[in-house]
Amino acid sequence: MDTAMIVEVVVKSLILVIFLTGAFAYTTVYERRLLARIQVRMGPNRTGPAGLLQPIADAVKLVFKEELTPAGAIKSLFFLAPIITVMPALLIPGVIPWGRDLELFGRTIHLYIADVNVAMLYILSITSISVYGITLAGWSSNNKYATMGGLRSAAQMISYELAMGFSIMGPVMLAGSLSLVDIVESQTKIWYVFLQPVACIVFYISALAEVNRSPFDMPEAEQELTAGYHAEYSGMKFAVFYMAEYIKMFVVSMIAASLFFGGYLGPFVDEVPWLGPIYLLIKVVISLGIMIWIRATLPRFRYDRLMALGWKVLFPVALASTLITAFVILLVGG
Repeated sequence: MDTAMIVEVVVKSLILVIFLTGAFAYTTVYERRLLARIQVRMGPNRTGPAGLLQPIADAVKLVFKEELTPAGAIKSLFFLAPIITVMPALLIPGVIPWGRDLELFGRTIHLYIADVNVAMLYILSITSISVYGITLAGWSSNNKYATMGGLRSAAQMISYELAMGFSIMGPVMLAGSLSLVDIVESQTKIWYVFLQPVACIVFYISALAEVNRSPFDMPEAEQELTAGYHAEYSGMKFAVFYMAEYIKMFVVSMIAASLFFGGYLGPFVDEVPWLGPIYLLIKVVISLGIMIWIRATLPRFRYDRLMALGWKVLFPVALASTLITAFVILLVGG
């Protein structure tokens, strides 16, 4: 790899990390304002014009908040758990394409960090790491409520990963590739949501459960677990957990857009490649809005029903969708 290529990868990685952290900050404002609109009340509107400086105020508050560590905690794991939780959210977007190639500075710039030919396997393997951070956060806190929240999260994420894994098989088989770049480009004529509507719904529901979003936020059920796995965390350590959840929301929306909604594809993207990232961002913002809408609408599931939905409904439906897709492809190909 030549020096120019190394510089390009480093610059794109820095841009992606800065963008995701900024997206995390303003997704919180987006959620609070949209929740307020849905529930007919006022959202944040005092800090800056239309409340746009609220994330900065929250960050300043968390930076100066005292950080407490329980006396009985395993301090090394207690410190590492938030880092282990947020790292997968920052690593996954490296294989997600943002747009078509650009000619810039006399070079062809790829709007992705890496086109991995097993990108979907990479994504599934990396997402499974975050469960360790949440479980270790609960266990290392030496708090029974936090430990229970961590164990709940582990069971929930493992259960819904199976349905998620099968739901992505449809787009993978239709594209004939595990590369997200190939999957997006294969949707030039028709988005896979029209060919795989059931798989799309299963993926989206599973993604909500993976990121512990309502109505699947049982690991953080304050009525019975006093905030769950991060009950003992404060200050910046709590902020890192908070950041991980919102970045994961953004990332799973990018994956859903790439798998089922054409990713960066849209009108005139061939003539104006800069439109690609804009189209992808619009689809992600719509997906985030749906997640927030679901939070404002549905009550939290009871834990036994949450597990039953994953094992008795989503998993069989995703498996059946995969088998039917494979059968149809075999018939058409034959």
